[in-house]
Amino acid sequence: MPVVAILRGLQPAHAVSTAEALVEAGICILEVPLNVDGALRSIEAIRGAVGDDVLVGGGTLRTVDDLAALANAGGELAVMPHLDASLVIGALDIGLIPVSGVFTPSEAFAALDVGAEGLKIFPAEALSPNAIAAWRSIMAREEALLLPTGGINAEDVPDWWAVGADGFGVGSAVFDPNGDLDETRRRADAFVSAITQARS
Repeated sequence: MPVVAILRGLQPAHAVSTAEALVEAGICILEVPLNVDGALRSIEAIRGAVGDDVLVGGGTLRTVDDLAALANAGGELAVMPHLDASLVIGALDIGLIPVSGVFTPSEAFAALDVGAEGLKIFPAEALSPNAIAAWRSIMAREEALLLPTGGINAEDVPDWWAVGADGFGVGSAVFDPNGDLDETRRRADAFVSAITQARS
């Protein structure tokens, strides 16, 4: 299921239960932004509670120290809100999977050239599916993993998917930061259902 659940606002006390609810809904890529109190504790708790088929990572990475802290907490996925070649290379050097934030084709190719495994197109709400269609015309699927992120809801999925998005980075569309697990399940189920329908 090509969804990166961005758990901004996650409280460490809710980390494991939230992760388990998302995994039950079929979402197995979890990102905890590091600019949230307790983020590393949450990552460590989630990594210890979920199986190896779940990819756990950190977001809003901005320094080499962030990369080291993420790796020490057991994270595997390193997501940046911007393009910083040194962070992409640094992530690869310590065995992390780098996903670089980009907003233009120039940034996208620069990120790919230094080894980014995926492209977080951010903020997607400032672009449109038409922009992704244009990107896809010059970036083959085997070359670029395009993940529109920011402001995308379940009802938006068909339009973005139809033009070549490979997946989505989503926050409140799949996660209730207030810790309401029933609401998180409801949102996650709706988003997973939208992608399942778009795929078919």
